Amino acid sequence: MAEQLANKIAVVTGASSGIGAEIARAFGAAGASVVLVGRSAERLEQARTAVEATGAAATAVAVDVCADDAPERIVSATLAEFGRIDVLVNAAGVYRPATLDEISDADFDDHWRTNVRAPFRLTRAVRPHLPSGGAVVFVSSASGHVGSAGDIAYCTSKGAVELMVKSLAAELAPQGVRVNAVAPGTVHSPMNAHLLTPEVSQEWLAFTPAGRFGEVSDISPAVVFLASDAASYIHGVSLLIDGGLVAQ
Repeated sequence: MAEQLANKIAVVTGASSGIGAEIARAFGAAGASVVLVGRSAERLEQARTAVEATGAAATAVAVDVCADDAPERIVSATLAEFGRIDVLVNAAGVYRPATLDEISDADFDDHWRTNVRAPFRLTRAVRPHLPSGGAVVFVSSASGHVGSAGDIAYCTSKGAVELMVKSLAAELAPQGVRVNAVAPGTVHSPMNAHLLTPEVSQEWLAFTPAGRFGEVSDISPAVVFLASDAASYIHGVSLLIDGGLVAQ
């Protein structure tokens, strides 16, 4: 991935841990300067240090992406630090499985607010600053491609992300801006670590042809590619990175 993103300025949300943090580090290793966005200033500092260890410039913006002023704060901080924005990665998200009978209105709304509304608002705020050749990459999910029992709120939100990507791609392609997504399957990350008990892991692995769960390092190379000039003719795709789960 060396220098695939040389001289690009990238904003990565959800960058304080898990997939987002690894994407930010991989972007730094690929030559980009990175703005890391997340809620925890302490964890962001650790993630920023990992990016800088690659030799890249990095800065952190501690903000909840759902906050009303989040898009303005993120854009303003990026422009103040680096002067422009070339790439946006919408990686922040929530996942709290619950059945139809269990899910509360508040939890359902939180999935929508975090996984759909927040990246929509940030993309809208970043769009005027993206040049021709700019890119937006959403971290969606295999759950946006297939339904699963007990995941009604998450599947609904990620299904919306999938169509938002296609709609934005069709709208922004004539302006030279590419919009795509990656759709991970089950990935070891802090977001789901408490869910992957031995019993659940055995059950979920039975439905994964590759026979293993993903790692955050399985996701980041695809995001680097989609953000790079090597993907200049790719618009509106959702790249499944799921060990063959949805292929069945």
